[in-house]
Amino acid sequence: MPLIETNGLTKRYSRVTALDGLTLDVEPGIIGLVGPNGAGKSTLIKILLGLVDATTGTAEVLGLDAAREGLRVREVVGYMPEHDCLPPDQSATNFVIHMARMSGIPPSAARERASEVLRHVGLFEERYRHMGGYSTGMKQRVKLAQALAHDPQLLFLDEPTNGLDPQGRDEMLDLVERTGHEFGISIVMSSHLLSEIERVCDGLIVIDDGKLMRTGRIAELTDETAVLAVEVEWDADRLADMLTERGLEVQVLGRELEVAGGGSDGVHDAILDAVVTLNLPLVRMERRRRTLEELFQPGADGAEASNGAG
Repeated sequence: MPLIETNGLTKRYSRVTALDGLTLDVEPGIIGLVGPNGAGKSTLIKILLGLVDATTGTAEVLGLDAAREGLRVREVVGYMPEHDCLPPDQSATNFVIHMARMSGIPPSAARERASEVLRHVGLFEERYRHMGGYSTGMKQRVKLAQALAHDPQLLFLDEPTNGLDPQGRDEMLDLVERTGHEFGISIVMSSHLLSEIERVCDGLIVIDDGKLMRTGRIAELTDETAVLAVEVEWDADRLADMLTERGLEVQVLGRELEVAGGGSDGVHDAILDAVVTLNLPLVRMERRRRTLEELFQPGADGAEASNGAG
C-alpha cells in the first residue's frame, strides 16, 4: 500500500495558490520533502493530516482519505511541527504523557511510552525539568518524542533541524535516521536543505511554488559520474603530478583527487600503478556520485519536473 497518494491536490487562499495540482504516489521509507520557504511544504503536510481542507483534489495517507478521515489519520501518524509549541511550565515527561493520553493510551502505558521515547531522543536524564529552560535542540527533541508517543506508522517532520547549530543538526539527522531504521517507521521530512535530505532519506519529493518539480529514489537521482574519487594518506600533490604527466585530468581536493574518465579500465589501472610507484597508502578509490545540489543547479540535466514515485 502506498504511503501517500494525492491527485490534483490544490489549495488556494485569497491571494495565493499554495498547492497547484499536486499528484504524488509515495512508497514507504524515509522521504525528503524539499522546497524553498513558501513552496507549499507545510500546507501539504497539514492537508495530509486532515488539519486543512484542500480546495480541489484528493489525498490519502496509509489508505485513509485525509479530508473525510482526518481523525483516523492522526491516530496512526505522528507530527513534529516547525513552530515552537511547548508549554514552558511543564516537564517533558508530563507533556509527552499528556500527548500519549490524548491519543487514547491508558495512563500506565502512557507513562511507560513517555520514558521510552524520551530515552530514545536523548532526554531521559532531563525529563523532569521544565521545558522553558530547555535549549533549542532539547525542545526539538521533545517535539520528536511527542510525535512518537502513540507509536505511529508514519511521521511528518516539518523542518526538524530548524534553529539548530551545525552539531545540533547533525545530532537531529542521526536521530531521524535511527528512528526510521530502529523503529521501522516511515518518515516524511520537510526541509529546504538538499544536503540534509541526501544524508538521511531514501526518496525525494521536490515542490516549488506549489507544483511538483521532481520525485524519485535518491539512489537513482544521484547516479554515478565518470569521475574517480581517489584518497591517499599523504602526497596527493605528487600523485596528481604523476597522473597529469600520464595525460589524465586531475583535480586535487586536500587528500583526495578527482580523476576524469573513471569509466575506463585504463584510467583505473594508471591510478593503481602510480600509487604503487610512489608507495602511497591508498585509502579509497570509487566512482563519485552526483549530489542533489548538483542535480538541481540551473542547467543541470533533468532539472525539469519528473514523475515517478519516491
